[in-house]
Amino acid sequence: MNDADQIEVIKEVVDGTTILKPMGEIDLSRAPSLRNQISEVQSEGLDKLVIDLSNVPYMDSSGVATLVEAMQIARRGNTKIILCCMQERVLSIFEIARLDMVFTIVGSPEEAMTA
Repeated sequence: MNDADQIEVIKEVVDGTTILKPMGEIDLSRAPSLRNQISEVQSEGLDKLVIDLSNVPYMDSSGVATLVEAMQIARRGNTKIILCCMQERVLSIFEIARLDMVFTIVGSPEEAMTA
């Protein structure tokens, strides 16, 4: 993986909840980097993981697949995954694929904390 394939992900913990905030487009070349970073956090045994997508203007099917995989891992580990702050373009992909029925999607990090 070269540097162009990396995606910056800001991680913060608020009141015991881990929030991951990917920065930039998530496509075929960058999805593995995101997958690794989510897996690393999930291995910590969380109750809840919030993924803040406010800085993700575009996501292709590989990015969606990464989040679906994270959801499957979360369910096995009894972890709740909440997606928040999706931009319209990304949200529409989830709606077309009907994944808005599978994921908990909220409008703000504050809503995610109480979901």
